Amino acid sequence: MYDATRDPNAFRPITENPIVLDFTGCKYLGEIHLILKTKFGLPDYYGENWDALWDCLSGLFYRRGNFKVDIVGFMALPEDLREYCHTMLEIFDDVHEETPNVVFELIS
Repeated sequence: MYDATRDPNAFRPITENPIVLDFTGCKYLGEIHLILKTKFGLPDYYGENWDALWDCLSGLFYRRGNFKVDIVGFMALPEDLREYCHTMLEIFDDVHEETPNVVFELIS
């Protein structure tokens, strides 16, 4: 029998709503991508770059009910990391535009 929880190519279930992306204390891009991968249930093949994030999130929330994503600790990131991660916020805006049933809110 097929078991999606053991398939490295499968998305894992999203287990919380709101989804809290807490970047507090992150100093490195790898930490950001690990949080994204864990919270969005991204598959093992997730490439840990912005193109891969768009590829994985595009359509992820389609017809899956309403979701809210709270972004915490973003403003406390080191300045260079925060500037680099603005692309992530743009991707979130694009995902919301594509699937308005998911709302992203920058809390801090």
